Amino acid sequence: MAALNRFRVLVIDDEPNILQFLDMGLGNEGYIVRTAKDGVAALNQALEFQPHVVVLDIMMPGMNGFEVCRQLKSQIRTAVIMLTARDEVDDRVHGLNLGADDYMIKPFSFQELLARIQARLRNQFPELGGIQFLGLFQLDAAKREIHYRGTLLELSPTEYELLYYLLINHGAVLSKRQILEEVWGYDFNGEENIVEVYVRALREKLGDTEHKRIRTLRGAGYRVELA
Repeated sequence: MAALNRFRVLVIDDEPNILQFLDMGLGNEGYIVRTAKDGVAALNQALEFQPHVVVLDIMMPGMNGFEVCRQLKSQIRTAVIMLTARDEVDDRVHGLNLGADDYMIKPFSFQELLARIQARLRNQFPELGGIQFLGLFQLDAAKREIHYRGTLLELSPTEYELLYYLLINHGAVLSKRQILEEVWGYDFNGEENIVEVYVRALREKLGDTEHKRIRTLRGAGYRVELA
């Protein structure tokens, strides 16, 4: 059974370098990714995996992308972004008429593909809106919930605010003073060491015994690593 805690993307292409590139790139962005190198394998994968988005090459041996798109759209709820090496209007029209939701010409920008995937998710899966996926974390600001590795973390209100602040600023070094002002408020008059106490509690709940997820940079502050 496919995991439901993150967005799922199926990449279908007969070029191994594209499959490897998108598998790694989309995975690093927090998506659950599966790949297939031909149409028959893709259809079998899709029925079990139930992808939210399919990135689909047109020119493949055997069953081409047009036929894969037609069958996908008739069997599962998914958004299809078609890829082609040819900038032909007829190809785009044919794909759109078969149910494709978007179209990109090879070679393409990875950042543009990400933006198109996110647009399709917003438009076609609005019930999943308001959820952010950052590496192994899922943030739901509306529900004030954070999942890690698919499991809901049991957090106090302050623990939630602290972890949320660290995550949305992942990669940046945040000083204790910055954290106190953002999480506890400008009028907080307590000791800065309170930050250490809460970071320790978060590490325990994350199983971060080696401090690889929430890093301490002595004399500077803390930094969250997603990868």
